[in-house]
Amino acid sequence: MVFSGLTFLLLFLPTLLILYFLSRDLRWRNGVLVVFSLVFYAWGEPVMVLLLLATTLFNYLVALAMDKAPGPRGKKLCLILGVAGSLAGLLYFKYAGFFLSNLSRLLGAEIPFAAPRLPIGISFYTFQILTYTVDVYRGKTAVQKNFFRLLLYVSCFPQLIAGPIVQYADVAAALEERTTSLEDFGDGMRRFLLGLGKKVLLANTCGSFLLAVLPAGTAPQSVGGAWLSGALYSLQLYFDFSAYSDMAIGLGRVLGFTYKENFNYPYCSASPTDFWRRWHISLGSFFRDYVYIPLGGSRRGKGRRMLNLLIVWALTGLWHGAAWNFVLWGLYWFLLLVIDKDLDRLWQKVPRFLRWLFTLVAAVVGWTIFYYTDTAALFAHLSALFGGGLPWTDPTTSSALRQYALFLPLVCLAAAPMVPRLKKLAEDRPALAVLGTVFAVAVGLLSLLFLIRQSYNPFIYFRF
Repeated sequence: MVFSGLTFLLLFLPTLLILYFLSRDLRWRNGVLVVFSLVFYAWGEPVMVLLLLATTLFNYLVALAMDKAPGPRGKKLCLILGVAGSLAGLLYFKYAGFFLSNLSRLLGAEIPFAAPRLPIGISFYTFQILTYTVDVYRGKTAVQKNFFRLLLYVSCFPQLIAGPIVQYADVAAALEERTTSLEDFGDGMRRFLLGLGKKVLLANTCGSFLLAVLPAGTAPQSVGGAWLSGALYSLQLYFDFSAYSDMAIGLGRVLGFTYKENFNYPYCSASPTDFWRRWHISLGSFFRDYVYIPLGGSRRGKGRRMLNLLIVWALTGLWHGAAWNFVLWGLYWFLLLVIDKDLDRLWQKVPRFLRWLFTLVAAVVGWTIFYYTDTAALFAHLSALFGGGLPWTDPTTSSALRQYALFLPLVCLAAAPMVPRLKKLAEDRPALAVLGTVFAVAVGLLSLLFLIRQSYNPFIYFRF
C-alpha cells in the first residue's frame, strides 16, 4: 500500500482517522495504530511482516537483557548480539546475492544461491530499531518494557517503508504520552496534501517526461538528451522522496508525533557538503551518530578522518542498493566531500552562483551513477554527458521538450524554497493562511483526479 494509492486515500486513511480519534485513551489509540500499521505493511508484504515482528521482538529482548546485564562487559555483549542479529536479516535479504555472485566470479565457480525477494522498507526499519538498541546501551534512553510500544515505534506506518529514519530517542516520550489538537490536525493534513501533490503532479510527471526523453532500456542519443534525462531523474528522485517525507511528517503530526525534517531544498546548495546537509537528513544523521562519531569522527587527525568518511560513504552507497553503481556513487560523493572540506577556504572565495552551479552539475552526474545498475549503460550515459561523439540534440529530446515546455520551468521553480517564504508572508495575514488551506485542498483533489486517470505511480525509494 502506498500513500498515493486510491485504496490508502479513500479507505485506509479515513477509517484509521475515525477509529483513532474516537479512541480517547492513549492505549487504545496506540492499539489502533499498531493494528493499522501492520495491515499497511502486510498489504504488500503478507509474509515479510513476520520478519518485522521478529526483528522488533529480538531487539526488545536484547534491550531487556542489556538492562539487567551485570557490568559493562555484559551490556556490550548484548549490544553486539543486538546489532549482529538486526543486521543479519538485512545482510541476507539485501546483500547475500550480491556478495555471492561476485565471489562466484572471483573464484570462477558457480555458488548456487536463490536470492530472496527484498522486503519493502527493510533498510529503514532495521536502522530505526538499531537506534533503540544502541541508545539503550549508551544510556541515552530508558529500556522500553512494553513490547507493543516498541512495536508501534518500529511499525508506525507513516515512516515505516521509506522514512524518514526516526531515532527512538526523538519519539520515546510520544509513545508514552502525546496530545493532538485541531491546529496539529490542520497543519498535518495540509502538509500531507501538498506532499501528495508533489508526488502525483510533479514526481510522476518528471518520470513520464524522463521516459519520453530516455525510453527504458535505451541510451542517450545526444548530449542534450543525456543532460536533460539526468536532470529529470534528479528532479523525479527529489520530488518522489521528499514528497513521501512530507506526507509522513504531516501524518505524524496529525497523529501526535513530531518527525524531524528530511529535506531542505538541496538543489539550492552551494557546496557538496551543504547538499548532504539538506538531502535525506535523517540518513546522514544516522551515519553521523552511529558510525562516523563512534569511529572517531574528525578527532584523530586528517588520515583517520578520511578513512572514517570513506567507510561512511561506502556504507551509504551500499545502503541504497546491492550493486556496484551504488558503491561507485558513494565513492564519488566521498571524493567530492573530501575535496570540498580541504579546499573550503578557497571555495568560499568563488562567487556563490558558480558554487551553486558546480554543486548542481555534480548532483546530476551523481544521480546518473545512481540510476544505472548496468555498468555498460552507466558509462555510455556518462560518456554522452561529456560529449561522447554525439550531436547536441536529437528528435526524441526535441519532441519531449515541446511536449513538456510549460512543465519544465514550473518543476524547476518548485524545487526552490517558495513554500517557506509564502508561509512567512502569511504569518500575520489570516486571509493568506486560509488561501493556503484552500490551495492544499485543491492540490489534493487534483492529485486524486490524476491518480484515477494515470497508471504510472511508482515510489522510487521503496526499492531501498
